[in-house]
Amino acid sequence: MSFLSADMIATVFVLFCRIGACLMLAPGFSSPRAPARVRLFIALVLTLALTPSLSSGAAVAFPNLGALTGAILSELGIGGVIGLLGRFYFLALETLMMAVSMNIGLSNALGAPIDETEPLPPIATLITTTATALIFVTDLHWELIRGLISSYRIMPIGFLLRPQAALHMLVGDLSSAFVVALRVASPFIVFAIAVNLAIGLINRLTPQIPVFFISGPFVVAGGLILFYFISGSMVSAFLSAFGDWALRGD
Repeated sequence: MSFLSADMIATVFVLFCRIGACLMLAPGFSSPRAPARVRLFIALVLTLALTPSLSSGAAVAFPNLGALTGAILSELGIGGVIGLLGRFYFLALETLMMAVSMNIGLSNALGAPIDETEPLPPIATLITTTATALIFVTDLHWELIRGLISSYRIMPIGFLLRPQAALHMLVGDLSSAFVVALRVASPFIVFAIAVNLAIGLINRLTPQIPVFFISGPFVVAGGLILFYFISGSMVSAFLSAFGDWALRGD
C-alpha cells in the first residue's frame, strides 16, 4: 500500500487531531507567545514522526465517512481532555496567585500579558511564566508527549470517548490541581489572615486613627519580603507536584 493512499492520509489526519488538540491546550505548547504557525508545525511534525509507530506501519481503514467523522470527533475530544489535565494545574496556580496578589495589596497593579492573553498582577505573571519555562528546562514537556503516546495503548485509534469517564477524570484532576495550588499559596493566606486580624484589632483599639490606610505600605512590604524568601520553594513545590502527575500519566 502506498504511503499516500487515502487510508494512510486519513490515519495521519486522525492522529493529528488528537496530538494537535492536546498541544493546543497543554501548558507551554499552548502559550500565545508562540506564533500559531509554529505551534501548528510542531503538532504536524510530531504527528508525522509518530505515525509509523502509532499506526504500526499500516493504515487504519475507515469503512465510511460517518466512521471517519466519529473518529475525528473522538480524537479531538481525547486530545483536548489530555491537554486540559495538564492545563488545569496552571489555571489553578494562576487563580491562587491572583488571590496572593490581592492578599498583599498588589492586585490592582496589572502588568502586560505574557503567558496569557489577559493582563495579570506581576506576582502571578512571574510565578506562572517561571513555572512554564521550567517545564522545558527540566524536560517535563517530554513527559507530556510520552503520556500522549501512551494514551494510544489505552485508547487506540477509533476509540470512542466516554463523556462521563472524561468528565470524572477532569473533575478529579481539577480538584488535585487546586489542592496543589492552595498548598503553594498557603503561606500568603496565613500571612493575610494574621495581618488582617492584627489590623482589625489595632483599629478597634484606636478607632480615631485610619489604621487601614497607614498599614497599606507595611502589608505590601511584608508580602514582598515573604515572597522573596519563599518564591523558590513555591515554584519547586508546584513543579514537583506537576512532575508527579506527568510521570504517573493520569
